This record gives sequence, structure tokens and C-alpha cells, in this order.
Amino acid sequence: MARVKTQYICQNCGYNSPRYLGRCPNCGEWNTFVEEQVETGAKATKQATTTLTGLVAKPQKISDINSHEMPRVKTKLNELNRVLGGGIVPGSLILIGGDPGIGKSTLLLQVSGQLSDEHHRVLYVSGEESATQIKMRAERLNVAADDFYIYPETNMDSIRNTIRELKPEYVVIDSVQTMQATDVSSAIGSVSQIREVTAQLMQIAKSNNITIFVVGHVTKGGALAGPKILEHMVDTVLYFEGDLHHTYRILRSVKNRFGSTNELGIFEMHTNGLTEVKNPSEIFLEERLKDATGSAVVVSLEGTRPILVEIQALVTPTVYGNAQRTATGLSRNRVSLIMAVLEKRANLMLQNQDAYLKAAGGVKLDEPAIDLAIAVSIASSYRDKGTRPSDAFVGEVGLTGEIRRVNRIEQRVAEAQKLGFERIFVPKNNLKGWQAPSGIEVIGVATLRQALRLALG
Repeated sequence: MARVKTQYICQNCGYNSPRYLGRCPNCGEWNTFVEEQVETGAKATKQATTTLTGLVAKPQKISDINSHEMPRVKTKLNELNRVLGGGIVPGSLILIGGDPGIGKSTLLLQVSGQLSDEHHRVLYVSGEESATQIKMRAERLNVAADDFYIYPETNMDSIRNTIRELKPEYVVIDSVQTMQATDVSSAIGSVSQIREVTAQLMQIAKSNNITIFVVGHVTKGGALAGPKILEHMVDTVLYFEGDLHHTYRILRSVKNRFGSTNELGIFEMHTNGLTEVKNPSEIFLEERLKDATGSAVVVSLEGTRPILVEIQALVTPTVYGNAQRTATGLSRNRVSLIMAVLEKRANLMLQNQDAYLKAAGGVKLDEPAIDLAIAVSIASSYRDKGTRPSDAFVGEVGLTGEIRRVNRIEQRVAEAQKLGFERIFVPKNNLKGWQAPSGIEVIGVATLRQALRLALG
């Protein structure tokens, strides 16, 4: 007979402890342990199945497996297709996370309606809203189709039976934290529940070639709630980012087994739903002042897409004992490192200066090629000299003051030329092996001091 044992599980990382601990020894978080009861002892072993019809999985020779590439299904949102690597892969498990109210359910409801319009059967499972509430939102978004089914349910057994009867091609689970696996005794939303529910959804997706979209809640720190294994189990992890006070939303791919990671899609939220932004660079630059100091434009590469973003810096004398370093949309450690290089290699006295930096437009930048633009914006604000509004900057800054090469320089230069920029500063070593397009002057720089002299005169 099975015995019931009490254990404490960290809700952040899944660490198990036989007793309560104030701080998790694995991830270091405080007050994350929750008491859960598990059954130990002999249990009936479940036989693995490959489909909902009960066919048993068997080993196959790799030479006997059909390896033809499955065609991707494209939605009417090209930005979503880009982030997914070219479209939806049948049989994939896709996790979408984001802050409350950012638009995750709106996006999936629109996509569900578009797939239904293309004669695909879609099952929308909601554990947070009633069918009437979803119907009201669908009418506001002009979503209506014959093969679109709404199912307000949280029990995984009932959901599995419904999928077996309905045989949908696409399933939306909103959200995974509200689903309940009946064979797990812990509370809904706990680590054990999320792990078991995700495992069952993955088995349904892979064994029946059903694409499943899963909505995941995020913590105060912006990470997906639940154990880290949740992200390891799924095929694709998408983060829906943005400011609730602005209309623009950013869909970012942080994991994708079928395409490029760090791919970016830009949407704008309206009363009738999300619309895609086809040229995000114009949005990020449209409010830039021509003669402002502390401003530099960088051509950042997000996945396969080059985007021009304005980096702004404000450098002022400090009134405290220690200088302040504040960054929005940029890594604070990266800003501190570049300021140290500027002080050591470019003779800028910054140790008694407060520095405030941000990437305009609410976008987050995290690649080495933005270093040169950060350095130019800081030097521009410190010297109170503005950069040319037609200049762009690309390059990684080394600790010895050298400008190091970056990848895919042709795409970056072509994007700057397309948007009307007249000059672009790039690493000198990136000038070899390709022909710069006409209409833009490409300036190769080898050191940070040289770049500042040419950019700021």
C-alpha cells in the first residue's frame, strides 16, 4: 500500500527538501518552499503510448523513419511567422509568457481565428475565463469561425478526452498554471502540477501531431513562473514584452528548435486587437531630436532582422559620494564596462559623473555590436557635442580600446542605407570581402579614440 510522505518543494527551481527552509540552497531565493504530499510505494506502471488511441511506442531503425520536412503553416501575422522561424511547425509545443494584461490571450485568440478561417480545427482551452467572456472578446476582435471551439476547463483528463473526441489540429492552453493533473495531489500551480501538465501536453502534441500553444505566467522578475524544466520541455519559448502605458508590444523568441533564437516581432495594440508593425526602425527613430546631445543610433541585429534604435545618454556631475549608473533596456554591467574603457582609453573623466542610459522605444538590446553606440552617446553627453543625425554606429568595444568585428555587417549597412542614413561607423576589420552599397559612406574605425574623433569632431 502506498504511503503518503510530506516534502517541501521550491516553487522557483523545483528543489526538494525533507524540511522547510527559509532560503533555497539551489537557486538562493527566499520563502519559495511549499509543502506538498507525495505517495511512495508500489504503483502500477503506466504503459507508454504514442497516440490518444492507445498505440504502443516501439523502437525503429533510423533508416526506416520518414524524414520528409513537414510544411509550416503560416498565419496572417507575418511578425509571428518570423519569430517562429517561418511559420507554425505541426506537432510543436509553444510556450508564450508575458506580464498580465500585455496581450497574450488576445494574440492567441486572433491566431486561433485566423487558423480557423483557413479550415483548421482549433480548440481554445481556458482555465481563467468563461466561455461568455471569451466570446465577448472574440466579437471585439472580429473572430468568428465554424471550426473554432471554446472549452473552459482545468481538468487534464477531461481535456485529453475532449481532444480525443474532437481531433483538433491546434490547441491553446490558457494558462498552464491553472491546469490540474488528477494523479498529482499538490495544489494547482505548484511545481509538481506544472511539470506533470506540461509532460502530458508534450505527449499529446508529439504523438498526435497537434500543435499546442501554452500561456505561461511570469514572476515579478520577468521570468516564467514554475520550474526551469518547463522551458526545457517545450519546443519554443516566446516572451511577450512591452509597457502597459504604450501601445507597442515586442514578441521575442528565446528558444526555438525550428528557427533562430532572439528573433523579434513588433506589434501595436488597438481596441480591435494586435496589428503588426512592418518597419519598426521608423517607430524607434521617429521622435529623435536632430541637435540633441547624448544620442547615437545603433543598427542592432535581433535574430535575422536588423533594427535601428536610438541610444540616449545623460551624463551629469554627481552630487553623491558614489557616481550612479542607471540603464533602461541595456545591461548595467555593459554600461559600467564601457565607461571604464572611455575613462582609461579616451581620457574622459567619468568617475565623478552620474550616467543615465536608455534604449528609446522600450526595446531591450543585448548584443556586443551596440558597444560603440553606447560609447559615442556617453562621450557626446559628456562633451556636450551632438552627433550628426545621419550617422549610425556598429561595433564591439574591447577592453584595450579596440573596435572588434561584428557579424552580418552587410545587412546592418543595407538597413541603415534604406532608412536614409548617410554615414555608418563600423569595425575596420569588417570592411574586407564585401562591397558597400551606394548612397551611404562606410567608415572603418580601429580604435575607440579614432571613432570619437571622427564622430564628434
